[in-house]
Amino acid sequence: MALIALAADKGSPGVTTAAVALAAVWPRRVLVAETDPAGGDLVYRSAAAHGGPLNPNTGMLSIAATARRGLVPDQLWDHVQPLSGGLEVLVGLGISEQAAGLAGLWPTLGRAFASLADSPNAPADVIADCGRVSGDTPVAELFPHAALVLLVSRTEPEAIARVRDRAAALSNKLHGGPRGAANAGMPLIGVVLVADTNNAAKLSGQVNDMLVHAQTGARVVGTIADDPAGADQLAGRRRGRLEKSLLIRSARKVTSDLYQQFGAAWSMPTGPAGPTGHNPAGHNGPAGTGMPGHAGAGR
Repeated sequence: MALIALAADKGSPGVTTAAVALAAVWPRRVLVAETDPAGGDLVYRSAAAHGGPLNPNTGMLSIAATARRGLVPDQLWDHVQPLSGGLEVLVGLGISEQAAGLAGLWPTLGRAFASLADSPNAPADVIADCGRVSGDTPVAELFPHAALVLLVSRTEPEAIARVRDRAAALSNKLHGGPRGAANAGMPLIGVVLVADTNNAAKLSGQVNDMLVHAQTGARVVGTIADDPAGADQLAGRRRGRLEKSLLIRSARKVTSDLYQQFGAAWSMPTGPAGPTGHNPAGHNGPAGTGMPGHAGAGR
């Protein structure tokens, strides 16, 4: 299985941008699920494959009724919309009040997301944009079903302190503390830093040392370039060669490193490509097609 959950502790570090950038270069078929209980951004910032707007009622909102009767992983595709760059998404809720319709369903969704990679008909990994998480956020019920939980953080001192504390809290909740984390296997907890490329390597080492010293059970798994121009290209707000942007180049490096380290544990799916077609070379979105992208840069 391969459910990868991205989240942040506070602020707007770029969770949605990171999720879509990683998905755009993911080496297997991938589904982006906007699972933030506070609401999603894609419906407001992205064009559908047909050139018009996305349907806000098809996605997490429509899947709520289906999931109450049980959810087979392949049913997820009934609620998916392709974006203009080719990426397949489950559009998020419109407003936070709609999250009440998903009460009690998060574990069901987590199991379906995690099992989609084993579908005999349309296998895919799932990258879940979970938005900001706190101790009582319901979306955290997805995490026990994930292969990897990635906390996205900027590099200001207060942001690093928060991601350290959030990583420790998640480790305690999911694994019973750092000792348990060493033996618990999945979900692994990683940190992705949004950083200036000139300082990325140094900052990554420093933050990783801090995480280790604090016995958080988490490690830095990579850095995403702090690249506003690339984020605007990804969102379709700016023209340019997106595949050459620092954002996409750094996302490729993170994805490559993740697969080198963890890919063996994520069994390669077999079976036919799904209903919308798929380029297995990792060209799921704008980085491969050169077309305008999908996600907002502000989250």
